[in-house]
Amino acid sequence: MRATYRAIPLVATSLVVALLSSSPAGAFGGMGNGVRGGSDASGELSASASHSRIKVTQTSGPTGGKQGTVAPTDVNWKPPPCWYEPVFTPEQLKNFSENDGSGDAGLRDGWYGSELWTDHFRDEKDATTIFTKPATVKGYKNYNLGKKGYFWRGVAPDVTGIDDTSLCSRLMFWQDAGDIPDVPNAPTPETLADYAYDKVKVPETEVELKPAARSTVNLPTWVWLDKGTFKDVKVRAELPGTGLWAETTAKPVALHLDPGTEDAEVFPASGDCEINDDSIGTPYTKGAADKTPPCGIRYLRATDGAPYQLSASVTWQITWEGSDGSGGKLPDGTFETTQDMNVQEIQSVNR
Repeated sequence: MRATYRAIPLVATSLVVALLSSSPAGAFGGMGNGVRGGSDASGELSASASHSRIKVTQTSGPTGGKQGTVAPTDVNWKPPPCWYEPVFTPEQLKNFSENDGSGDAGLRDGWYGSELWTDHFRDEKDATTIFTKPATVKGYKNYNLGKKGYFWRGVAPDVTGIDDTSLCSRLMFWQDAGDIPDVPNAPTPETLADYAYDKVKVPETEVELKPAARSTVNLPTWVWLDKGTFKDVKVRAELPGTGLWAETTAKPVALHLDPGTEDAEVFPASGDCEINDDSIGTPYTKGAADKTPPCGIRYLRATDGAPYQLSASVTWQITWEGSDGSGGKLPDGTFETTQDMNVQEIQSVNR
């Protein structure tokens, strides 16, 4: 008798498709618990593997302090919604299937929606999937024990981002060690580079000001960034069991100033201060109060109670390189913060 696995449509914000529900609902050995799982009265399983095994490490750049994630300047750019990953060796799958799912009852609910799931990987029971079209998937004997390789599953970190439910919908499948499956949505170095993009953390854009405490009407305020803080940030993403990796690098290239009021002038007039010699803007020096700063602001009207909101946005140029020698550019990213600016007006009396 053949086991029948039926695909379930995309419902609300939860992806419940054949692959993601047939794969173990979670990762073995503490690789992640971000999975929703369960079974209905007929034994059908509904779960979505939402946590990836990709290992992310920041290899260079400032750490600590306030940080944030850059926003792509290309609003149409999106990372891949899903891909396949190796998750179980034969021994791990046998242990997970026949024991207690690493002690997590929630994972057992995801895996044991029906005993037919175990039969498919242990007792060579074929599976019939109904998704875009019926297909028969040959079963496995005793979890492929004795073979070198991994069982692969689909991963969708953001299930709401999948418009086409046929993506990554394949039942968990076997791949020999050292090989990447030749299937659509198999991982590539660029997949990892895209994944790392969202993991890049950059320093909060709090600019240095002179005068710092309070600006004065018609006198320039010098603006610059600490070049010891604003350095390249490099993030490495690796997918265990594949040899695939990518490094995504964010390089600060410009600072844009918005004074928070129309009653102000910015320097340069575009408000874009470019990086020169690894620094943005020029620190104020004694005696330069009346000079025009290469990066700065001149307020023309004093604040009246509420301070102006000075907005500082740094543009980060994003590039990547991968384990196979590939590489290229990704959309620039921006990170913006605001800070209070109080402006005073000094009045003099002529006698």
